[in-house]
Amino acid sequence: MPRGHLFILSGPAGAGKGTLRKILFQEIADLEFSVSCTTRKRRPGEVEGCDYYYVSHDDFKRMLEGNEFLEWAEVHGNYYGTRKSDVEKVLESGRDILLEIDVQGSGLVKSREPEAIRIFITAPSLDILENRLEDRGTETQDQLDIRLRNAAREMRLAREYDHVIVNDEIPRASKELVELVKRYRSR
Repeated sequence: MPRGHLFILSGPAGAGKGTLRKILFQEIADLEFSVSCTTRKRRPGEVEGCDYYYVSHDDFKRMLEGNEFLEWAEVHGNYYGTRKSDVEKVLESGRDILLEIDVQGSGLVKSREPEAIRIFITAPSLDILENRLEDRGTETQDQLDIRLRNAAREMRLAREYDHVIVNDEIPRASKELVELVKRYRSR
């Protein structure tokens, strides 16, 4: 059986990755989503095992010491990681999987899985990104400042990705993402 496709979706906080991912999964029902582990607190509306597996810092460190992660990173003071076993199981079964991970993790996965297809989601500008983050209202000013500094750095790395989608309008950007994934899956 041919191995499945590994899609990586990344970009700065506030770019709209989660929104575009949800639309993608409405349009492509048999695409698998890799649920990451995180030490960050759950946001309103997020569901355990659907958005993330919420773990303690101690549990995360145990998993890290056990070499359980395909990739992991510390982002904004919290740890995030993708379990190797979850991804391998899907790929070996011939199904396609999408990881929504940060730029650091994306580079690590690409080095371990060279066939991975990396898609960078970005806002039209840093100012628009800042407005989106402020409107979200989930961060303190200090957290917002950290996210904006990280966003500027991450946006400079977009050229290293296989594809870049500017999320200027959700309907247009989601259509571009869906068509892109469908093109790879039809090969």
